[in-house]
Parts: sequence; C-alpha cells; structure tokens
Amino acid sequence: MEVVVSGFRLYCLMSVYEVIKQLPEPDAVRARSKAMAMLDAVLSPEWQWRYYSYDARWAPGEEMASMRDGSGNDYAVVFSAAGVYAQANSHKSPIAPYRFSPPAPWPGLFDSLPEAFRPFAREPAFQDHDGVPRATVCLWREHADSAWRCGDVQIPDDDEDDADGALWLFGLLLKGKAEAYLEFAEAYYEVEPPMEAIRHVYDLKPLTQEVVSALNPDVRLEDLAEDIARIGYPL
Repeated sequence: MEVVVSGFRLYCLMSVYEVIKQLPEPDAVRARSKAMAMLDAVLSPEWQWRYYSYDARWAPGEEMASMRDGSGNDYAVVFSAAGVYAQANSHKSPIAPYRFSPPAPWPGLFDSLPEAFRPFAREPAFQDHDGVPRATVCLWREHADSAWRCGDVQIPDDDEDDADGALWLFGLLLKGKAEAYLEFAEAYYEVEPPMEAIRHVYDLKPLTQEVVSALNPDVRLEDLAEDIARIGYPL
C-alpha cells in the first residue's frame, strides 16, 4: 500500500510499535532534526511555509524539533533533562481525539507516560483550543532507558496498518539519509538541490555561502544568522 504526504511517498506502513523499534539513539534524532530544519530554513526563508523546524531555545534546558504540514498534521519532539518526549497528530486518523464526544485521547496513549514527561502532555502548545492534546502518537525515552517506549495502544482490527499515522509523520526522521530529504524537497518544495549540499548539512558541517547558494541561490549566509542560532546548528 502507498501513502502520499504532500507528494512525499512512503511505501512501508507501520504503527508506533514499529517506529519505536527503528528510531535511532536520541543524539541521532537530535542531529537529524537539526539537519532537516536547517535545510528547510535555506529552502524556505519564510518560516510559515517550512515543514520542519528546530528550536534550541524552546524553554530553559529544553529543545524542540517539530513538523507541521499546514493541514492539521504535526509532531513535536522535546529534548529535556528527563530524556526525550514525542507527540504527533494525524488529524484524519481513526484514533484522533475527535472520534470521541467529548473529544479525548485514544485509550492507552498517555496512560503509562512517565511522570517526568506528563507536563509535556499538558503543554498548551501541543493542545487544541479546548485543551485536548493533539495526538494520535506518543512515544518517549528516559535517560535510563535502553529503548524507545510507548503506551499500550490498541488499534481497531479493521483499520489500516498505519492508523495512528506514526510512519508518515516520522518517516523522514526514520530514514535519516540525505537521499530521503532530496526526495522530500523535490515533492514539497518542488526543487532539486544537489546531493552534495544536502549531505553537507546532514553531516552538520558549518554552512558556507557556496553550500547555501547551491541549495537556494536567493539566500545569503548572513540571512540565516537567526535561524542558525535558533536551531543550534554548528558554526
């Protein structure tokens, strides 16, 4: 089965249980997130049109990677002293909170969430205007954990394999390769930046004007100063 997200095709469906098996170590998640955000900042100078973002100054002692597609689907990955917390929402999912009346998270989604991460589940930035978490996916990893974890979420048998949207929401993060980002950029931004420049950013090498111009000839390195600082991209 094929799923298309903003033109970006993902072929191997799986749920959060498979995603937590494939997510790399937290440091790799952080590095990939910064690379994706930096590339988006170069390709899309206007923040509101970016797909991926990273805020190294989100809160004292906390950083956040995020995705939003402009159609109600998004994710947030928070790096904190307690570990890493991730919440994602596929608004058309059969387990979306508005499947209930009144709206509520799907059973099991947050039930086993460690106490250290519960403030994030109540974070207003991750809720709708009624205070309901925008979530069909929740996963986490405390510093002492040796693997990623999620709640005991049961998906109805008659729904598709990726009913919670975990695969396509975290698909590019899971792939973790410059080639995957190029495919995404071609579909979403309708550009074809050179692979060498994308790899340069995926390797978190300091930006140069040559690399920036290869990605987007209309952007100057000095224009990216604020984005570089906010992302925490290496100088």
